[in-house]
Amino acid sequence: MRRRFFCGAFVGVLVIAAAISASAGGAAPSRWHGPIHMRTNSTSTNWSGYAVTGGRYTRVSSSWTVPAVKCSGTAYSSFWVGLDGDTSSTVEQTGTDSDCSGSTPRYYAWYEMYPKFPTNYSNLVKAGDHMSATVSTTGNGQFTLTISDSTQGWTRTTNARLKSAKLASAEVIAEAPSSSGGVLPLANFGSVSFSGASANGALLTSSTPGIDTITMASGSTVKAQPSSISSGSFSVAWKHS
Repeated sequence: MRRRFFCGAFVGVLVIAAAISASAGGAAPSRWHGPIHMRTNSTSTNWSGYAVTGGRYTRVSSSWTVPAVKCSGTAYSSFWVGLDGDTSSTVEQTGTDSDCSGSTPRYYAWYEMYPKFPTNYSNLVKAGDHMSATVSTTGNGQFTLTISDSTQGWTRTTNARLKSAKLASAEVIAEAPSSSGGVLPLANFGSVSFSGASANGALLTSSTPGIDTITMASGSTVKAQPSSISSGSFSVAWKHS
């Protein structure tokens, strides 16, 4: 239930379907990301953060604190690490959601191996929890997706296969979900801080080859804005739903 679009000359792509987790009380949308042109500073209607392209990526990691959402209506926000999805049609991701079901906040963790639907973990997640996540691969189609909540004291590791993975990009992203009708309202998450963001074991910096600074915007309205990145640390600030 997400779309990824890039503005201007970039190619938009549709994500198909959504899976609802009763235990989490929220949605873990499926994603599909098609090819785009790599750019140093780009604008997306539903991504904000950093991506790297132009190489072969077998590992991506980061940590973040689950942001508390201010709820005044139904809205969604996701925070994740992933391989592929930027310049390829496969995607392997794990992360957390901070959503609003009306006035009620919902927090949960998930993983996804497109084209399969995402899976929500039943483990407790709360605002303020410290999360760490890694997606890695042996390069032959075998993936390991690990997410840990050190505040609640749990770790989930999923092993999965995707032979068609291109390993064409690595991302650390705050995302606004989409439905078949377009991008959904972005939940007011205030700000989320990422640390230890790395690809292939190297911390991301402004001089990392192929790095792309992604601002989320709809027309002239900025929805989420990343800070500069240094030694794998940056933040994304919510601006507009």
